[in-house]
Amino acid sequence: MKKFLFSIAAFTSIILLCSCKTETLETKGSPEYLEEIKQWDQKRLERLKADDGWLNLVGRTWLKPGENKFGSAKDNDVVIESDKVPDYMGVFIFQDSTVTMKVNDGVDVLFNDNPVKEMVMVGDTKKEMTVFQNGPTKWNLIVRNELYGIRFRDLESEFVKKFSGIERFPVNEDWRISADFESYDPPKKIQVPNVLGQVDEELSPGAVVFTKDNQTYRIETIDAGDRLWLIFADGTSGEETYGGGRFLYTDSKADSTGKIIVDFNKAYNPPCVLTKFATCPLPPKENYIKLRVTAGEKMYGENH
Repeated sequence: MKKFLFSIAAFTSIILLCSCKTETLETKGSPEYLEEIKQWDQKRLERLKADDGWLNLVGRTWLKPGENKFGSAKDNDVVIESDKVPDYMGVFIFQDSTVTMKVNDGVDVLFNDNPVKEMVMVGDTKKEMTVFQNGPTKWNLIVRNELYGIRFRDLESEFVKKFSGIERFPVNEDWRISADFESYDPPKKIQVPNVLGQVDEELSPGAVVFTKDNQTYRIETIDAGDRLWLIFADGTSGEETYGGGRFLYTDSKADSTGKIIVDFNKAYNPPCVLTKFATCPLPPKENYIKLRVTAGEKMYGENH
């Protein structure tokens, strides 16, 4: 894990050394486009502050095989750092690839607003993921390859109440780029690491290729259903923006001329910038570009 993070930092340093320059950044764009990005920012803020957003996470614990007692008391295997839940709530039983939750007598736990005492949990990789609640605290099972864990939320989080948004670069319509889409037939498999030190294999239907300042760049995309997902790092990574890169979505289909719009003003931070309880993917090695993308969200806090 340390070697992997060191290589990420070293690569980012090379990008910075190769691409730093003095810039004067100003807002530029039609009134309609500036309003579009304003609305995008507002929706982004609403998603982050939603009950299922990233801001209200308050805990994540990986389960050990067998029984894992949970509650707010410090001698639990899974400790919920909250005075809003009972000391001893029950047990998560992790056996093979199955996690069963059993709730102690006298403890009220709801699933879909109905009381539950024992239930097999469905992880976050499935559409039918199970989410449980006690008072303002919610939790669910997360699955990351061989790791199975419980992640908790506080619906009354003070962080959510105080959060006012993330600083961004000045909106510049020049960063709304018409790119070529080079499709792969069949889709190519690419290696996508994450902050846990794991590496997942994802399908890339193609790459976006664009020109900026007379230089050509390419970013491998990941199939995200009706959209394409770009995970990239650039010359601002580790400086003005998060060292682990940023995310960006585009339309999944090119237009009649084979072009796809890549709008870097809509580049945003992975959730790891906002919480230590996320398990973010990092850019594949192909997606480190030697270009300062001075568009989209800047770093939040001190998590460079």
